Amino acid sequence: MTRPPPDRSRDRRIEDPTNLWIVHPAADLLLPWFVARRISANTVSVGGLLLGASAALSYAQWQDWRFVLLGLILSICWLIADGLDGMIARATGTASPLGRALDGLCDHGVFALIYIVLAWSIGTPGGWLLAIAAGAAHAVQSNYYESERARFHRRCKGLTAPAATPHSRNPLVRCYDWVAGTLERFAGRFDVALGRQSDPMSLATTYGVAAVPPMRLMSLLSANVRIYTIFLACLAGDPRWFWWAELGPLTLVLLIGLVWHRQVERRLIRPDTPFHQQNLIHSKDMNTQ
Repeated sequence: MTRPPPDRSRDRRIEDPTNLWIVHPAADLLLPWFVARRISANTVSVGGLLLGASAALSYAQWQDWRFVLLGLILSICWLIADGLDGMIARATGTASPLGRALDGLCDHGVFALIYIVLAWSIGTPGGWLLAIAAGAAHAVQSNYYESERARFHRRCKGLTAPAATPHSRNPLVRCYDWVAGTLERFAGRFDVALGRQSDPMSLATTYGVAAVPPMRLMSLLSANVRIYTIFLACLAGDPRWFWWAELGPLTLVLLIGLVWHRQVERRLIRPDTPFHQQNLIHSKDMNTQ
């Protein structure tokens, strides 16, 4: 078999270190084996969900450090599967709206199972309320983070709009895409400016450098960080510390990251920037022609 081309969908500058050194290398090693056996990306997504469910069952015994450690190991295996499904889809050209939604829903499903198991093990009304509130915050944080990350990768390639995907009638897929796209009306001005450039890659390169700091901050909203936070909270003897981290620090990270990212965009396209002046000159040249 011919090995699939390297996966270039991720920018190493904004990746979580554990992705760079553990998760992605492991997925790279597994990719040829799965592709050769024609195991679909959706199958891997569902398999990852099963691994995540097993991790949740392990965390049900969070009072025992051995089960907490097992939960961490199974969670890391799920992270590898979560990266592998996307690699398979790109290597085989089988990416689809349903696959994207399934991947996202499986991700949320794993954490939902962990939250439910931990709330059940705590067994108090306050614990359930805290878990539900943290779960809602998590869903918003993850969706917006993934939207910002996709926008960053697209712009660094000089692209002004997401790649066209087939329209889906599935209401879950449409809802997922709608939530992910709610920031477009705030971020769209930069894409318009990028599309007007005579040399869009020049602005894209400058943007890529300037946007790295806020994107690195928002990488704290990745599944990796949550997995390690759950592990540490359970190891410390109180899973509720993780939920409070969701509601407080991670929500603050999202708000700061979004505002910071929009400020980077505005700074690059304001009237006194070289890119804006270049666009005016280009427009005048076009009008004289």
